[in-house]
Amino acid sequence: QVQLVESGGGSVQIGQSLRLSCAASGTFYNSFCMGWFRQAPGKEREGVATIDKDGSTNYADSVKGRFTISKDNTKNTLYLQMNNLKPEDTAMYYCAAAEALLCPPLAFDYVMDYWGKGTLVTISS
Repeated sequence: QVQLVESGGGSVQIGQSLRLSCAASGTFYNSFCMGWFRQAPGKEREGVATIDKDGSTNYADSVKGRFTISKDNTKNTLYLQMNNLKPEDTAMYYCAAAEALLCPPLAFDYVMDYWGKGTLVTISS
């Protein structure tokens, strides 16, 4: 069993930055696909970014150039650096992992095998 625990969420002003972390434990392997997903009130869950075994990344168009997904294999930790935050970034952010060497398209969130409980990010002025 894999456990994922997110941290780093909070309330920040428009244009500020925030870094989310996801600590993986249990039967987790660095070969897993990992990603960040988010869900805002009244909206469906959407993929934010994924990173696979070889470091290949994929980003939602809405966050390209502002967000960076990365991982530290020595610490079994996934990160999401979020810069120039906008009101539309307000959402519950979830860390997820899939037992796959390659990540699926962002829209295929149902393919992910493990999920964290989420961390709330609120953008205010």
